[in-house]
Formats: sequence, structure tokens, C-alpha cells
Amino acid sequence: MPSLCRACFTRFETGARCPACRSPRVLAHPELWDLSVAHMDCDAFYASIEKRDAPELADKPVIIGGGRRGVVSTACYVARIRGVRSAMPMFKALELCPDAVIVKPRMDVYAEVSRAVRAMMLDLTPAVEPLSLDEAFLDLTGTARMHGAPPAVMLAKLVARMKAELGITGSIGLSHNKFLAKIASDLDKPSGFAVIGAAETADFLRDKPVRMIWGVGEATQASLDRAGIRTFDDLRRWDERDLTARFGAMGTRLWHLARGEDRRRVSANAPVKSVSNETTFHEDTSDPELLDGHLWRMAEKVSDRAKAKGLAGRVVVLKLKRADFTLISRRQSLREPTQIADRLYRTARDLMDQVPAGQAYRLLGVGLSDLCDASGADRTPDLLDPQAARRSAAERATDRIRARFGPDAILKGRALR
Repeated sequence: MPSLCRACFTRFETGARCPACRSPRVLAHPELWDLSVAHMDCDAFYASIEKRDAPELADKPVIIGGGRRGVVSTACYVARIRGVRSAMPMFKALELCPDAVIVKPRMDVYAEVSRAVRAMMLDLTPAVEPLSLDEAFLDLTGTARMHGAPPAVMLAKLVARMKAELGITGSIGLSHNKFLAKIASDLDKPSGFAVIGAAETADFLRDKPVRMIWGVGEATQASLDRAGIRTFDDLRRWDERDLTARFGAMGTRLWHLARGEDRRRVSANAPVKSVSNETTFHEDTSDPELLDGHLWRMAEKVSDRAKAKGLAGRVVVLKLKRADFTLISRRQSLREPTQIADRLYRTARDLMDQVPAGQAYRLLGVGLSDLCDASGADRTPDLLDPQAARRSAAERATDRIRARFGPDAILKGRALR
């Protein structure tokens, strides 16, 4: 069976140890030299960087996040063993792990390391599709001749280089498509390397829970539960038309994924799907003026980001989290795409008015989705709001002044709330 030593990268045929260096870190699989689609996920990325930069934290549980009222951004594996998870309320994380060391995020440092990892990936292949700062898909199809080694070898060398040069570790999932590569990268963490071949796909998936599917959240899982769908075998028993009729486009996707089929290509230029901004308050608030001020500032930030990317969106999203951590999400589709902060704010304000008044919130967010090129945005006059065109023109003028004199050159009064 094709085998690879992950310590010295020797290729050989079968054996519990490497014949060259005697290392037990051996990866063996019948399709090892044939697969080329991979997912690389850095292990506890933020926490690993903090431990790298502060060696005294090496054996301690480390949580990256804000104060007691914030949420966990990530946690090291020591803290994860205690039950700490990303997005968990900080107070709950500290109940589970009272001796944890809390470290505030250093996003500039994480971004710098992420760029270094990205450069290493691009040394292997131009087909790199980032998903976040700490993970990406890679397609190494056709690169064996260039590197003089199959993709599996180069991927093993990638994580070894990350460890040697950056002091962080990563886990690799290797398969014949993105869906399975993403699943594989979670099978052997940290510092893992897992392979799912084409021949074993059906058997591998058969009894696995459908929650393994990337994008199946609590709401989708609840809908699937009501339909009696809990495993991939359950999914396979459904006809594609019936799944589509019940779950829409998601049903069609589920039918294919149940069979291990994923035709998505690894795209180095994957489109941005949404632009958003949110904040967690230091104290829960129901103050309408305070909430309104935050709403405007977020609309401005989302607008600025959309303008910087030359994007506009047709759907405005409002996100609220109550004191008990229950989430409220509201969406409004627009007649035409926009990138104007004023329109974003007014639409989000209307959505806010639909939520019962007087409730206290710990988080507020505004987003713009269903994105497109901004060239055709904000052109049609709003007959129901004759002043909208004037406000839009004033905003464009404000943008030009800020571009010349700085972001604080002009401020709206509501931004000071």
C-alpha cells in the first residue's frame, strides 16, 4: 500500500514505521498518490500564535476573547478538553475552565501569520481558496511534475514548514472533492493528516450524521430531524425530487452530498457572499437611542466596505442577540442593489422597528448580502422617498471629502450617540 513518512517524507510500500528514519508517523492509503484536493486547517490558530509568542502559556488552558461579557473566539486544545468551544459565552467558558488564561485577540498579528501561510500554499499551487484566516482549500491537480512529488508529499511538507518557520501546526484533509476534504481535515486533529478515497466514499459516509455537512446548522438539522433524516443512509433513501420539493435548493445539494458528489472547483477568486459588521455590548442595553447610534455606525462600516470592494447588495440583514443568547435575524430584500449607508440604515431601522420594543440586547449586527457589482446600484429614484436621491448625493460628496481629509472629516450627529 502506498505509504508516506510524515517525519522525513520517504515514500515506501507498507509498514508500521518508516524504513528510513524509523518514525511511526506513517500515512498509508491505497489512493494516496492519486488524490489532489485538500483542505488545510490551522490548529487552534489564534491560541497557537499566543502560545508561540508567550512560551509560559504552553501547558496552560488559553482562551482568546473579550471580557466576561464577550464570547470565545477560539481556545487551545487544553481548554477544549474542558468543554470550551468557539462562540461560547465567556462566563460559561470560565465556569468550565476557571483557571484559563484569557487573551485579547491580536488580529493584526493573526493576519500577518495568515498571509505567511497563504504564501506557503501558493508556492505549491495557484489554486488556493481561503475560507478564513486559518483555513483554505487547495487543488494540486497537475502539480506532481512541477514538484517532483505527488500532492500528499507536498502537503505533508507544507505543515512541516509551517511548524518550522511560523511555529504553528495544521491538519490536512485529502480527498477527491472539497466536501470530503473538509470532512477529512477534522478527522485527525491536531497535527493530523486524513485521507478519504473515491473507492471508500460510500462506505465512509453511510452511518455518519448529516450534521457533518458544512452549512447544516441547528435550524436545518431540526428540519431534517422532522423528516427522519439523521444519517447519510437516511438521505440516500430519499428521491432527489422529493428532497428538492421539501428543502428547495438545499435538498438538491443534500442528495448529491449523500453520495459524496461535489462538483465545486477550488477557486482562487471565490466571490464574497456578504459584508457585515456587528458588536457585542459591554452591558445589555434596551436604550433606543444607543441602539440607533450603533445601527448607523454599522451601516456606515458595511457601506464603506462594500464601496471599497465595488460591491452592492440586494438584501439587508439585521442581527440581534438577547441577554439569554437567543438570536433574532431579520432580512429585507430591496428592489435594486445598494451600497449607500443611508439606505442600509433606514432598511435596518425598519427591521428593528418590527422587533418588540423594550427588550435588552447584548449584540447588534448589520449585513448586506446577495451581492453584485456596484455599477448598476442605486440608480432608480425612490418614488416613496423623494429626498433619498439628495441624501445619496450628499453621502457621495461626504465620501469624497473623507477620502481627501480623513474618515473623521465629517460625522453625522446620530454617529455620536
